[in-house]
Amino acid sequence: MQGEPRRPAMPAAAFTPVEGDAVRRTRKGGTFRPTEGVPGPKHGRRLATRTRGADEGEWGTGSRSSRRRRRGSRSQPEVEQAMPERIALQGPIVLSDLAAMLQVAPTEIIKRLLVRGVIAAMNQQLTIEQARDVADELGVEVESATTSKGRTVDRGTVGALLADDDPRQLAMRPPVVAVLGHVDHGKTTLLDAIRKARVAQGEAGGITQRIGAYTVSHNDRTLVFLDTPGHEAFAAMRMRGAQVTDVAVLVVAADDGVMPQTLEALSHARAAGVPIVVALNKIDKPNANPDHVLQQLAEHGLVAEAWGGDTIVVPISALKGEGIDALLEMLLLVADIQELKADPSRQAVGTVIEAQIDRGRGPIATVLVQSGTLRIGDTFVAGRVLGRVRAMFDDQGQTVRDAGPSVPVEVLGFDALPTAGDPFQALDDRTARALADSRQEAERRDASQAERAVLLEGDGDLPLDFRVIVKADTQGSLEAVRAAVEKQHNDEVVTLVLHAGVGPINESDVMLAAAMQATVIGFNVRPDAGAEREATRAGVAVKTYRVIYELLDDVVASLTGRLKPKVEVVMLGHAEVRRPIRVPNAGVIAGSYVIDGMMRRGAQARLVRDGVIVYEGRLESLRRFKDDVREVAAGYECGIGLSAFSDVKENDIIECMESREVARSAG
Repeated sequence: MQGEPRRPAMPAAAFTPVEGDAVRRTRKGGTFRPTEGVPGPKHGRRLATRTRGADEGEWGTGSRSSRRRRRGSRSQPEVEQAMPERIALQGPIVLSDLAAMLQVAPTEIIKRLLVRGVIAAMNQQLTIEQARDVADELGVEVESATTSKGRTVDRGTVGALLADDDPRQLAMRPPVVAVLGHVDHGKTTLLDAIRKARVAQGEAGGITQRIGAYTVSHNDRTLVFLDTPGHEAFAAMRMRGAQVTDVAVLVVAADDGVMPQTLEALSHARAAGVPIVVALNKIDKPNANPDHVLQQLAEHGLVAEAWGGDTIVVPISALKGEGIDALLEMLLLVADIQELKADPSRQAVGTVIEAQIDRGRGPIATVLVQSGTLRIGDTFVAGRVLGRVRAMFDDQGQTVRDAGPSVPVEVLGFDALPTAGDPFQALDDRTARALADSRQEAERRDASQAERAVLLEGDGDLPLDFRVIVKADTQGSLEAVRAAVEKQHNDEVVTLVLHAGVGPINESDVMLAAAMQATVIGFNVRPDAGAEREATRAGVAVKTYRVIYELLDDVVASLTGRLKPKVEVVMLGHAEVRRPIRVPNAGVIAGSYVIDGMMRRGAQARLVRDGVIVYEGRLESLRRFKDDVREVAAGYECGIGLSAFSDVKENDIIECMESREVARSAG
């Protein structure tokens, strides 16, 4: 028949008959079933998909509809992952990582945070309180992540990789010491005394606002110190400092005692499972009271050895250099007890401590090598960023060709800026590229899902927003400033960070701010010439800061300016209805006597009968005899007309009031 597709001949030798020729087998062992009247792609017959039978459990064939009936609709998931009963958290966690631990879509966490007034992105770091609230709402118990020895272990990439050290290749390594404590208790001054450097004088406001890693030699032994910021906004940076260290030095001022950030630093050190050595600083001050500080420490579980406990407390004066040698001896003693070892023969594994963009050298990062040896030319992956080591510098700025365990180095060769706290891993070229590509693809996919979730959520119930663009000098500072700024909100106004980046404020930042009606905030950075011209032309507010508490004060002031004025109802007066008067073409007028205050035409009115409000509306007309008046004071009679209400009776009370706007504060 014309138009019917021509069926080519089937080679007879290509198949072997099986069971009455109903099912034929190919030379390679595959099965097919001829379908009458349907041309195949190659031999004029359609090959059937190999599917398992619904009942007999054997490999069989069938049409697409029959296979769908056997297996169910393809739109239904075949396997549903069960949510865990409990998870282990030890500190701030990235939203996408929390979603993976809870085995839920990241959009689910974003929606639940939106209900709480928290606008979070896919790669934003959540506090442990926020993560715990989300987990509790989903019915998942949160517990501490500890090993059988009681030490907290990073359950991410670094912890897993460090577990791969070859026991036969382990060698002693220097201890990594984190210096923690309250702001202005002398942490950086202590490091000055140890390094015989002058760092504190160069810090804005006298406080450290980034992480530094320093190598110190004492009695032919090496120690690595991390100087962590003291301001509360840098809690996440302090947490990272505690997680990569072996010993924590808790600096407490003898004249000030235990402060809120002292307790926060103590909790970080305990969460990391590291030994704690207390440096009792400023003992040379006249108002120093060491016994009072020891009592405070004992109340929080740190009982000094002098009081029969096991906590090492070393009195020092960082400013005068007293007690420094004794502190270093105690740190080496604690490190020896731990028997710190690593495998220097393997490829390097570590953590990004800090990252920033250098105008001349591009993205650079401070990396703490925790195991293995990092060499010039090694290919690496830091989070989602691929790179190759082009150059390395130690804490003195000297070029080095390799870095072993517990050695901090500044690395050049990143393709993009990594995030402070990212795991760092040296790999072969192919594996590194594949790992970076997969992480970047996962990040793009998660970001797309988050964007769709926010769009679907809508903004009908969201409060007003104070939009900002944040630029900072380093990645760690950027993370801390962004987290601190996003915390500043109330029931009516929420701070929304539209963009955050490292480097100077440029023209594109100002253009984005102009388009989105945002404010540009710079921390330790300045706008370039193009950005200044564009800001002047577009009328964009660009504010720069060197001290974080000044930045936060201005953010709070901006939020206060965006608060809607509070509306208060002010009572003007009361009048008693003496006699209802019916007026032709005007309805019922309440002949009244003003008891107190005044009656005002056009004001809000309320009619109360036997203690029950029966009317709320507006005082439409007000007369004295036959004259229309604006106000009637107490002690005078008047005629009151209520808008759209005529059911007025004797002894009713008419209340007259007005609404006034009152300025509000952010608190």
